[in-house]
Amino acid sequence: MTEPLELQRLADLTDDELAAAYTPLREPWLRVNFVSTVDGAATGSDGLSGTINNAADKRVFDALRRRAHCLVVGAGTVREEEYDVPRVPIVVVSRSADVPPSLAEAPPGRVLMATVATSAGLERARERLGDDCVLVLGEEQIDLAALKAALAQRGWTEQLCEGGPSLFADLLAAGVVDELCWTVVPLLTGGDAVRIAAGAEVDVPLRPTLLLEQDGTLLGRWLVE
Repeated sequence: MTEPLELQRLADLTDDELAAAYTPLREPWLRVNFVSTVDGAATGSDGLSGTINNAADKRVFDALRRRAHCLVVGAGTVREEEYDVPRVPIVVVSRSADVPPSLAEAPPGRVLMATVATSAGLERARERLGDDCVLVLGEEQIDLAALKAALAQRGWTEQLCEGGPSLFADLLAAGVVDELCWTVVPLLTGGDAVRIAAGAEVDVPLRPTLLLEQDGTLLGRWLVE
């Protein structure tokens, strides 16, 4: 029988202790970070995750970004959330290879594109980002296992994916996710908002290893078995 998971107060952890609590078990390590309401909505009524997150979620979000060697994000999420250029390289996953407008003026080497050989936007992406920053990982579908390996070969062994839900489901289906970091905010929204994983059908068992709480918000670390 496994020991019950101890609920810890997020406020009791220093920034160094919080970072240590999210140490990967091996390399390479791909973690996915999401926030949702108690009834499972991954966004607010405006379709954005920023509507439902809070200070507790932001603290863990920032801690995970500080740990990360790179971000992996679906192109739709980058456009919808209007991502700024982060401090670490961001890998945009897109079969169309269309560079999102908010990243168009990024310094060289800060934006990578993961795409396919048949993409209509492949040459434009190469012209804008440079050949070394465009990863062609399949003919029609992006090989997500090859993506994880290619990033690790660059020395980016701690990889952080921030969605969206379709990319998360695809990563789970490809068997490359090591960990889900999931914040549940004390809020009910109803409606038909998308869940944190949507699209590909998966059956992936998880094992909780960390549970933090602050003002009713629960922040968990779940390892893929």
